[in-house]
Amino acid sequence: MYKIQVLNKIAPEGLVDFPPEFYEVASEFRTPDAILVRSAKVPESLPLTVKAIARAGAGVNNIPVSTMTDHGIVVFNTPGANANAVKELVLLGLFLSSRPAIKASHWVKSLNLTGAELSTAVEQGKSRFIGPEIAGKTLGVIGLGAIGALVANSARDLGMNVIGFDPYISIDAAWRLSRDVQRAENLESLISRSDYISLHVPATADTCGLINFERIKQMKKGVRLLNFARSELVVTQDVLEGVKSEKIASYVCDFGDSELLNCENIVCLPHLGASTPEAEVNCAKMAVRQLRDFLETGNISNSVNFPKCKMEDPIPVGGARLCVSNRNVPNMVGQITTVLANARCNISAMINQNRGEVAYNIINLDNEIPESAIEDICQIDGIIKMRVISG
Repeated sequence: MYKIQVLNKIAPEGLVDFPPEFYEVASEFRTPDAILVRSAKVPESLPLTVKAIARAGAGVNNIPVSTMTDHGIVVFNTPGANANAVKELVLLGLFLSSRPAIKASHWVKSLNLTGAELSTAVEQGKSRFIGPEIAGKTLGVIGLGAIGALVANSARDLGMNVIGFDPYISIDAAWRLSRDVQRAENLESLISRSDYISLHVPATADTCGLINFERIKQMKKGVRLLNFARSELVVTQDVLEGVKSEKIASYVCDFGDSELLNCENIVCLPHLGASTPEAEVNCAKMAVRQLRDFLETGNISNSVNFPKCKMEDPIPVGGARLCVSNRNVPNMVGQITTVLANARCNISAMINQNRGEVAYNIINLDNEIPESAIEDICQIDGIIKMRVISG
């Protein structure tokens, strides 16, 4: 029986995918096998029984990933599960950046008038809220992953010219992208040509402060900037100065930043990107599916700290499957297989993958592995974690 600890309210439509005869799901466990979380903070110290953490969402800022890696705990996220929800909000932001509808709504509500007087005042005052159409304008999309590609394709459908930039675009993302999306040679080219710019990259050492004073100088006067990815991607003070100088006509983001509140031509939303019932269900189902696959077979997909590793062969009947994580240093596989050979364990299939400083092995054995061999493998210098799944 696997024990799954949930740290947030998780969509029940996802939790039902845990078969009750094999899984127990609760918010309190002393020795859980895995943790399922949305936005709750995952502590640095966890029980030794924890093998994996699944984040029902894309970002993992609430998980101490480096610490989990050191303990051999696989951290999953659910990229793409909430992509459509975020895309729709980005499109809303696109329209709000052009048409000051929120400001106009507040103004109408502030009018203490009725009947003909209200109609007259509205007609006379509406010219204060003119904004351009997006059709025929150029949108620059920085980052063409699951969300960025959807935004780019939808903008094309709305009649915009779209330029994309992503030096790390995956093959899957490239296939999803409309052939009408132009490829920018570099970031500077995209920025200088765009009437609208939308950010869709993760916050890393290379991307934090991506939009700063120097980049804003390269933008068209009156550019409209959208940030539904991470607040750290922009230098807030530089964006504020850009808005005040009218270099940036409007800035729409999905983050509450105290410096941006009450600023003219800036719209801050309270991190609504994935706040749809459909996205919550999609994320929960994907997280559950990945946890089950890992716990039951040892396969890893969509991990943020371990390599993708999938064994197609089934676990041998009467045999065992070893799932071993180790430091990515020479001769680890040789030492593991030597222990197995000495224990007269026959390897029927094996796969080894690495990612940065860690490696992961799935090893099928035709026979059961003795406890002494398990102990010997765990004693090898560089082994991080090992578990055995019986056939």
